[in-house]
Amino acid sequence: MTSSLSPVDVQHACTVLSSPALIRLITEIDDNGAVPLRGLARTLADLPPHQLRRATDRARALGLLRVRSGVGLCLTTPGVELADVYDAAARWARRHSYPAPVADFTSRVQRTLALLAETTLLAEHGGHPDASRDRTPSAQAAADLDQPRDLLTQWLQVNPQAAQSTDAGSAA
Repeated sequence: MTSSLSPVDVQHACTVLSSPALIRLITEIDDNGAVPLRGLARTLADLPPHQLRRATDRARALGLLRVRSGVGLCLTTPGVELADVYDAAARWARRHSYPAPVADFTSRVQRTLALLAETTLLAEHGGHPDASRDRTPSAQAAADLDQPRDLLTQWLQVNPQAAQSTDAGSAA
């Protein structure tokens, strides 16, 4: 995928970036603008406080968020660009009914990132996606996957810290 990141690094980054709370946090701010610090729990009320705290800590560690005085949590340029990756993944999934004809935004992003990670590893070893894990996309869907893959690749080239993070489990 990239010359500086191995397929295992890409898989790790996809795991880190697939946290439902992180996806929700980044897309909420991207869609609706800055969130006051004291209003974050109210804005994402369905997320338990510990998940929200972990997602916020992870986003800050990855350089995706910053706190602006008097405004609250805002996305940095890498945060806005990650929101674009999430949007591209969700659009691809919606267009190809992946993983199912009806799925929410977060699930579409998660499953598309998982597919990107899987196909990156398989490309390294010359394999094909395992149909038992997910529905295998059609040839056209696989070709269309290049757009979200390219966005992810570009984002990871500029933000390799996502692949180098050591605590992916805390993002889940």
